[in-house]
Amino acid sequence: MSTVFERIVKGELPAYKVAETDDYLAFLDIRPLTRGHTLAIPKKAVDYILDLEEELYVGLWLFAREVARAVQAAVPCERIAFAVVGLEVPHAHIHIVPIRTMADLNFQNPRIELSPEEFKAIAEAIQAKLR
Repeated sequence: MSTVFERIVKGELPAYKVAETDDYLAFLDIRPLTRGHTLAIPKKAVDYILDLEEELYVGLWLFAREVARAVQAAVPCERIAFAVVGLEVPHAHIHIVPIRTMADLNFQNPRIELSPEEFKAIAEAIQAKLR
């Protein structure tokens, strides 16, 4: 059975995409900790980030850094935090989270709710900073 991320990659599920290459995809987290919370994933389905082949692993971090710079330029924040948890979806991914304080990165915090229009506007703002 495919994971939710595999289904997003295949186009079976919608996502607010912000960046895409042949090997990687970045999209907004639909249950964000903060505005602009983005996920960077390899398109290849690998459960655990440490099991990625070296080239794919390094490429994912370079892709995440490029996306993070765009997120930081598009979303007011103090810093960008990165998190790799790996328990939520069995597909390697990096959380890119705009933060103002350390508390913003607490995954036990209630998730913020955004309208489809807000998600779309954030995704477009990040995309504009990538160009």
